[in-house]
Amino acid sequence: MAVTHISGRAWVYGDDVNTDVIFPGKYTYTITNINEFAQHALEDLDPDFARQVQPDDIIVGGRNFGCGSSREQAAVCIKMSGVRVIIAKSFARIFFRNCVNNGVLPIVCPPAVDAIQKWDVVTVDLAAGMVTTPRGVFEFPPLSPSVMAIVDAGGLIPMLRRKLGTEHLPMPELSFGGKD
Repeated sequence: MAVTHISGRAWVYGDDVNTDVIFPGKYTYTITNINEFAQHALEDLDPDFARQVQPDDIIVGGRNFGCGSSREQAAVCIKMSGVRVIIAKSFARIFFRNCVNNGVLPIVCPPAVDAIQKWDVVTVDLAAGMVTTPRGVFEFPPLSPSVMAIVDAGGLIPMLRRKLGTEHLPMPELSFGGKD
């Protein structure tokens, strides 16, 4: 069943938050276990994030969120931290796709970003295409049915495993380089 509402505290950041800030580049080839990624999420930008983030908290960013490299570790560390939604004024193209492929919802809604303050409780209503904040309700363009199908499945790999009928087979451990 598809999730239609997500509510959580807002973590607010500015423009041009790049992938090396989201998941520090120094860990790219030293940490290969995705379960450890969340421990380093946003540590150079916000040292409190990894220790204080709670499931369903929401990241709010300015323009060009996720710019930088094409490495998907940035999207994976956000997912592993329990964040399921990022609301931004705009996203870097590859980061947007990496979010979708990993089951994280990238919502473009500039007026909501301008209204949201750190720690606000924000609700995203996917069915209605609305972001509710303490300072108002804002519409966002709906994500396509194909994007929603991927996100609802938890990401591209889980969706394909279901379609291929292989979801009952053990999932190979994902590795991001290193000597695993």
